[in-house]
Amino acid sequence: MTEQNPSKPWSCILFDLDGTITDSAPGIIGRLSRTLQAMGRPVPLPAELVAFVGPPILDGFRDVASMTEAEAREALVVYRGLAASEGPQDDARVYPGMIDLVRTLHAAGIPLAIATSKSETQALRILEHLEVADCFEVICGSSEDETRSAKADVVEEALRRLRAQSVDLANIVMVGDREHDIIGAAAHGVPVIMVEWGYGSPAEAVGAIAVVHSVDQLSSALL
Repeated sequence: MTEQNPSKPWSCILFDLDGTITDSAPGIIGRLSRTLQAMGRPVPLPAELVAFVGPPILDGFRDVASMTEAEAREALVVYRGLAASEGPQDDARVYPGMIDLVRTLHAAGIPLAIATSKSETQALRILEHLEVADCFEVICGSSEDETRSAKADVVEEALRRLRAQSVDLANIVMVGDREHDIIGAAAHGVPVIMVEWGYGSPAEAVGAIAVVHSVDQLSSALL
């Protein structure tokens, strides 16, 4: 591998969750709608609410719903309350083939980790529900108070935990679907393979080392 053209065999693979392994938009949009209603805010159309999926949820309340910092944090409490009271099934619509790929990579002995802007508690519940939590050396998400929510911060913490387990990070790669994954991983020198089936647009692929259109293509890029 060279810095300009990293390639397999990968020593470790980081995965985003929403839009990469799971199609979580329906569950997130439903909770956002109820949160905005509870806050007395107008509820945008579902197509507009998709903008919340991927970035830290607190950013969405500030940037998409135009809330003040105090309002956004109040909305976060409402949203987290809904997320905590509901099971993971609404967020567990898996993209076909992704669970098999995760299990295949794990069986091949490649250390895997999750780096998601979703609440770490919810990410763990979802992966346990899907019966693949034990395939990951590390499951890292945002903290409940969102002090760790930017993708660069989540990736940093995931890498810290991986190093603590003596995982080889010499040739690591991340798989994601949004520009936030590419930018956040790049902050730590981690190249990104972008999947097209998530919530990002083609314009967001700038900086990715590859863009894949199917799980089969992703499998070929990783194995």
